[in-house]
Amino acid sequence: MRDPLFAPIQINTLDLKNRIYLPAMHLGMAVDFEVTDQIVEFYAERARGGAGMICVGYATVDDLSGNTTNIGAHADAFIPGLTRLADAIKDNGARSCVQLNHAGRYNFSFFLNGKQPVAPSAVASRMTGETPKALEIDEINQIVDNFAQAARRVKKAGFDAVEVLSGTGYLISEFLSPLTNQRTDEYGGSLENRMRFGLDTMRAIRKEVGSDFPLIVRMNGNDFMPGGQGRDELRQYAKALVEEAGVDALCINVGWHEARVPQITASVPRGAFAYLSRGIKEVVDVPVIASHRINDPDTARELISDGMCDMVAMGRSLIADPYLPEKAEEGREEEILHCIACAQGCFDNLFKLKHVECLCNPKAGHECDTACDIAKNPKKVMVIGGGAAGMNAAIAAADRGHQVTIYEKDDELGGQLYLAAAPPGREEFAELAYDLESQVYHRDIDIRLNQVVDEKLIDQEKPDHIILATGATPMTPPIPGVELPHVVQAWDVLADRVYTGKRVVIIGGGAVGVETALLLAEKGTLSGEVLKFLFVNKAETPEVLYELATRGTKQITIIEMIDKIGKDFGKTTRWGMLQDVKRYGVESKVTTKALEITNTGIKIETADGTEEIPADTVVLAAGSRSANDLQALIEAKGIACDVIGDAQHIGMAFDAVHQGFKAGVSIR
Repeated sequence: MRDPLFAPIQINTLDLKNRIYLPAMHLGMAVDFEVTDQIVEFYAERARGGAGMICVGYATVDDLSGNTTNIGAHADAFIPGLTRLADAIKDNGARSCVQLNHAGRYNFSFFLNGKQPVAPSAVASRMTGETPKALEIDEINQIVDNFAQAARRVKKAGFDAVEVLSGTGYLISEFLSPLTNQRTDEYGGSLENRMRFGLDTMRAIRKEVGSDFPLIVRMNGNDFMPGGQGRDELRQYAKALVEEAGVDALCINVGWHEARVPQITASVPRGAFAYLSRGIKEVVDVPVIASHRINDPDTARELISDGMCDMVAMGRSLIADPYLPEKAEEGREEEILHCIACAQGCFDNLFKLKHVECLCNPKAGHECDTACDIAKNPKKVMVIGGGAAGMNAAIAAADRGHQVTIYEKDDELGGQLYLAAAPPGREEFAELAYDLESQVYHRDIDIRLNQVVDEKLIDQEKPDHIILATGATPMTPPIPGVELPHVVQAWDVLADRVYTGKRVVIIGGGAVGVETALLLAEKGTLSGEVLKFLFVNKAETPEVLYELATRGTKQITIIEMIDKIGKDFGKTTRWGMLQDVKRYGVESKVTTKALEITNTGIKIETADGTEEIPADTVVLAAGSRSANDLQALIEAKGIACDVIGDAQHIGMAFDAVHQGFKAGVSIR
């Protein structure tokens, strides 16, 4: 039976070789709206990897629609750069598409040289904190034409298709939603009126590009906004797009940027939102593309074969591994490097005004400068430590032809990735550990488990180069009573090496403290399987089931000296984690100092004075310190050495991966 993921499909008159669609993602790589070598190489690599169609963007339609790091499509001067990008994608085997968008009230006046963003109505944006200018009728008409002219440029540049973003809280969806559209003219009020701007835009594009040029719309299946649009109205809009505006395919995404439902983080189950593409597919007769958290071929195949969608959008999945399609088609799925939905290098970078990178794939965003050429003088390389940093160093060094051996003191590779994977919704970090281990085993790398490295072993092995990736150890703060038997380390809780009592106090509200709290908060709650059983059989009311799914058997308190918890989470992840802290009833005490641990609890100091909190277990999550005891010995022997990851400086998994790759690829 033919693999459904690699069955050809047609959009309008355009033939696609498979069902894998790389959706548009803001990369932050354009300069003054111009296509750069960095953008060209990023997409060329993903085309070489086997995707059926690649959509770039979003691209701007006028000078208020984006910022200078977006690809420009609002002037003819940008056509040569667009042509170069289209050629790079098509010449490497994929179909090419550009997404057009207008940010509306989601734009910042900072990016517009002080100009006010525009929207259907003057409703402030929670994301930007700014109030937009309400558009006049003549301005609306001009924007419709701007979309059409941008589509003309896309076609002239040689792209195979054009996509329009009609969701996510940007301008077209602002017209659609009663939350942001408070107009009383022909563009506001009824659903028919609120759809008018979007439909007019698609009709204008269709008229400009002709009947044979594929027109795709990326739209929400649910905006997840209180007072916004749910499935019913959006299904009606989808029908109108196809039947009234001649749209050839629909790519279904979820939520607005302001929505409080997680959409892209690891807590979202794989393929969770495919029910929305199914709902759209039931009312239209054009290809429907499912989106969000489809990071492995098996999930993609299942969604297609079960009739949930016709194609799958795999965006960050192809950032993590551009060759996922090729590996899947050739039966090499064990070699795939999966996206783990950490958002550390993609979304979090954009908030920092940096271009997209990837925790899992250190080459992503650096395609122009990360070639692993074969070393002229191969070295014998000893990598001490088999965590994320050590494995990436070993992989990069082996790819350059060096003779590499990993020495790991424990009985498995992976290190702290398994601790990161312990909390609920963070299981994907274990996937990265498996993937990196698979990458190691598919290379000529010697692996020595349960091996402690000392001076004798170094003298015996005589390495030319050592990479020290020995990680970190948890810190024990100097608090009286810390030696008591009911005091445990957070690392031991996460590794399931200790038991905890009913009343738990966690000292430290950083990432490890919050993750430990959430792990313990789920003790005694209903599993997804049990929850479905009880719900389907109507054994309990939805309200009772919600309570049983979010209230465990432990009372948990986090104490933190600074004025907030979770400060070392990335921006994309932090809000969801803190939402869960509140939802699961975890108490947080900030600007609080631990004074003494007693046999029955812990004495603390707050702005209101001192008190004692009862505790059956006290968990230490007070940070960690670098474990690099071998560094001085190695340097004294005059052996070339790199210290990476937490062994060098306590950081995030992203830092460990990138430092490891850099160390491995730099050995000369």
